[in-house]
Amino acid sequence: MSFDGKTVIVTGGGRDIGRACVMELAAAKANVVINYHASADGADSAVREITAAGGRAFAMQGDLTKEEDVKALVAKTVEEFGKIDSLIHVTGGLIARVTLADMTLEHWNKVMDVNFTSLMLVSRECLPHMPEGSSIVAFASQAGRDGGGGGASVYAASKGAIMTFTRAMAKELGPKIRVNSVCPGMIDTDFHNTFTKSEVRSHVAGITPLKREGTSEEVAKLAVFLASDAASFITGANVDINGGLLFS
Repeated sequence: MSFDGKTVIVTGGGRDIGRACVMELAAAKANVVINYHASADGADSAVREITAAGGRAFAMQGDLTKEEDVKALVAKTVEEFGKIDSLIHVTGGLIARVTLADMTLEHWNKVMDVNFTSLMLVSRECLPHMPEGSSIVAFASQAGRDGGGGGASVYAASKGAIMTFTRAMAKELGPKIRVNSVCPGMIDTDFHNTFTKSEVRSHVAGITPLKREGTSEEVAKLAVFLASDAASFITGANVDINGGLLFS
C-alpha cells in the first residue's frame, strides 16, 4: 500500500492504536496530521521520527468535542497540505464504568460526545476538502456488537451508533468517499490497563481462539488498509479484529 502524495488525519494519534496508525501511514509515505488531546509526548515524538526519516507530519492538540478545535485542525491541515485524502478517527474512550442506576446525564453526554459526536464533527469538517476516492475510517468496538462489559452501557451504545453511522455515511457519501469502521476486541492498550482487571484480560485471552490479546500495530494495519486504495470496493463495513473471540 502506498499513500505517496496523500494526506491523512489521525485523531487520537498520540498513543496506542492511534500512534500505530500514524507510524504505519508514515511508512506508506503519507503526509500525516496527528490530533491529540493529552498525549503530547507520543504525538511529538512521532512527528520527530517521521520528519527525521524524510516524511511530512505535524501534531496539533485539540478537544474534538468542540467545534472550534475541529475547525482549527482541518484548517491547519488544508493550509499545510491542500487537501484531506483520508480520516482515521481513533478518538474515544470509556471515561469510567458507570451502571444505569448511577448514570448521570453529564456522564452519558460526555461519553457520547467523545466517541460519537466527535466523529460527526470531524467528518463534516473534512468533507469539503476530500477529493474523489477519499476514505473515512471510524473506530467502533466489539462492545458495539455485544453490549460491552459491566458499567459500559453508554460506551457500548456510542460504539453501536458509530456502526450505524458508518453504514449511513457509506450510502450518503458514496461513490465519492468510502466509509468503514474497525471493531477491536481485547487489544493490549492503556484502555484496558485502566478499565479492565488483569484476571478478566487473562480469561478473555484464554477463551480467544488465538489465545492472546491483539496489538495496536495489528489494529493499525487493518485501519490503514481500509483507508487505502487497496480497499477500493469496501464501504459500509464494520470490520472485526478480535482474534476470533466474536464472530459476526
